[in-house]
Amino acid sequence: MKGINRTAQVFIATVIIMGMAVISYGVANWSSTDWVRLLCYLGVALAASGLKVKLPRITGTMSVNFLFILIGIAELSFAETLLIGTSAILMQCLWKVQRKPNWVQVAFNVSSVSFAIGLAYYAANYALLNVLNHNMGLRLVSAASIYFVANTIPVAMVISLTEKQSFAKIWKECYFWSFPYYLIGAAFAGLVSVVNKQISWQTTLLLMPVIFWIFRSYRQYLSRLEDEKRHVDEMAELHLRTIEALALAIEAKDHTTHDHLRRVRVYAVEIAKEIGATEDEIEALRAAALLHDIGKLAVPEHIISKPGKLTQEEFEKMKIHPVVGAELLERVQFPYPVVPIVRSHHEKWDGSGYPDGLAGVNIPLGARILSAVDCLDALASDRQYRRALPLDEAMDRISSLSGIDFDPKVVDVLARRYKELETKARAQGPDRSRLNTDIKIHRGVAPAEGFQVAEPSSNIDFLTSIAAARQEAQQLFELSQTLGNSLSLDETISVLSIRLKKIVPYDSFAIYILKDKHLEPEFVNGENLRLFSSLRIPLGQGLSGWVAENRMPILNGNPSVEPGYLNDPSRFSTLRSALAVPLEGLNGVLGVMALYRDQKDAFNQDNLRVLLAISAKVALAIENSLKYQMAESSATTDYLTGLPNARSLFMHLDRELSRCKRMKTSLSVLVCDLNGFKQVNDMHGHLEGNKVLRTIAKRFNDACREYDYVARMGGDEFVVVMPGMAADAVESKIEQLKTITIEAGIEICGEKLLSLSVGEVSYPKGANDAEQLLAEADRRMYSNKRQHYALLNSQNAVSKASDRMIM
Repeated sequence: MKGINRTAQVFIATVIIMGMAVISYGVANWSSTDWVRLLCYLGVALAASGLKVKLPRITGTMSVNFLFILIGIAELSFAETLLIGTSAILMQCLWKVQRKPNWVQVAFNVSSVSFAIGLAYYAANYALLNVLNHNMGLRLVSAASIYFVANTIPVAMVISLTEKQSFAKIWKECYFWSFPYYLIGAAFAGLVSVVNKQISWQTTLLLMPVIFWIFRSYRQYLSRLEDEKRHVDEMAELHLRTIEALALAIEAKDHTTHDHLRRVRVYAVEIAKEIGATEDEIEALRAAALLHDIGKLAVPEHIISKPGKLTQEEFEKMKIHPVVGAELLERVQFPYPVVPIVRSHHEKWDGSGYPDGLAGVNIPLGARILSAVDCLDALASDRQYRRALPLDEAMDRISSLSGIDFDPKVVDVLARRYKELETKARAQGPDRSRLNTDIKIHRGVAPAEGFQVAEPSSNIDFLTSIAAARQEAQQLFELSQTLGNSLSLDETISVLSIRLKKIVPYDSFAIYILKDKHLEPEFVNGENLRLFSSLRIPLGQGLSGWVAENRMPILNGNPSVEPGYLNDPSRFSTLRSALAVPLEGLNGVLGVMALYRDQKDAFNQDNLRVLLAISAKVALAIENSLKYQMAESSATTDYLTGLPNARSLFMHLDRELSRCKRMKTSLSVLVCDLNGFKQVNDMHGHLEGNKVLRTIAKRFNDACREYDYVARMGGDEFVVVMPGMAADAVESKIEQLKTITIEAGIEICGEKLLSLSVGEVSYPKGANDAEQLLAEADRRMYSNKRQHYALLNSQNAVSKASDRMIM
């Protein structure tokens, strides 16, 4: 009885007690006139108990043993009929079963049948005997009907109580279809009774094959029912998959929506069940919970994903989504009322909602439920425009709007069960199904009509809107002039931040540069400097990512939605407002300029106009600075390996020697040349040769200390500068570099082609200036190289002589 609710336990116990009382009465009043006939009927009944069919929708079976109960009502005593009925049902429970029932199930089934036999026998042979004028046919029809009702209702009731399903639906779908067979059984029992009286009871045994015919008819009828049920299930599954596919279409438009939809469905369905919604209303709500935002497909994506407050015009476009969603779903022709829920899920209890201004109970029940749970989950989830509230705080917010925005009855249930429902929603886990919207299609050169030729956009002179403010105009002019006077990126942005603060006050300032589809902070000034300096924002995410992707500004957005410290309680910002504009260069978006304040709604339209007025000049200045920085870097960096080149090496070596002379410390220089590199190029190609150089450069750099210096002199020659390293450590380092070279050659070329010749010299023992150090190290390297090839030639000569001797 564990795991069964209290009501079901009481009902089961009552049925067992009544059934046992009937059995006790039968035992106490035992009588039998013909033991042979009783044993024959009992044997056939027990055998017929194996002829059973599985009932639809539930884990239960039904056999033809009711025929012998009806025969017993017509021909045998009550005790004999009870013996046949209970023995047959006991055999049905224990013989040829997939899962052995427990003692409670067996006791309930036996007791239920015993009680039904008692009612049917009493009605046919006592209560209705005189009423029906001793008409055996009518008595058996009445007995069959009473037995059917008394036997099936308790089983349907216990299933309804334990599985919380509709009793009427279970009884109708699982048992009512079998009633005609009970009437056929009554006719069969009447035929047996007539044969017994006219000929003998032994002759009736010849009629027993009719039992198998009834069983076959049973099974074929149920087979057709099962086929119909399977078809209905397949259509329902197709319907569900269609709903889920539509929900994924919403997710493709708004990536924050899909998990939200699934969670809302759990909340909404459970609340609907408790409030007492009908089956159709629950099914409609189950679909509407997934599809209520489908109308957002008609809303521009930059509005849906905007990480800031909507403008009045944007909100007007957003408000169409319930109407569009309802019009879309009308075409699906759902068998339950989904469309009214989707259309009305933004209506409010006081009538101030949209699109129709419905109020109170005029709003469909499903829409009232969906409105409350949708708002709760939205408040408790991260959104583009704000961070999530704690669940308790979100529930308090919903409760405060009871009777204003939401149905008080729905809010009461939600307030009582929201923690339980949250646990249930989380137990489902995240939904892994996602549409692949990041794929790139490589086929298709151009559309049939060709590409649109983009016309250069005209710049709006926003300075005219603030012409009355002469001082501000002068400051903007000076700022624009200053931006073009420096090619240093840090200096350019630093001057910008100082001058801009006089025009647009801010607490924090950041310039993000777009690199590899991520925005990285290039310059940060003001409050939360470390916080913003640590961010790396994917394109399209957060406030700045949205600005960069959509090339649209945001006024008074929420700074805390930036990826990198969203959902991280250790990272908290006091800043409450953000003003961000895209920086567009000659080849597209270069980055984002963002200003932050510690007050809500701190920026105004004039501030936005100022930033838009200077954004093109700022973008150009930053672009020029980046190009200069890149050119400066390429002058001192080897393009292939990324190591410092020869020019940079000489400058670094001069600086290191000056420092060593001041500090009176040592300095070691290694000139390294690859042996066999020409063979790599000849045998494997220059691309593999370049790969070898890059690999060795990286591994040399990784093997050295942080303050050591690895450069590429040119070709296959590398230089390592190691300050303050002891002589034995230098020798160890040389061996390590040689090992790295051999391993890299084997890894890339698949054979041992490479080795390393090293020339080592140190200051102050070897030389006193950069040129002398490099010249001496180079001489020693070539000496080492000659020794290497001399040894190699000697080994080859010995190998050839050995070959001739063998021949």
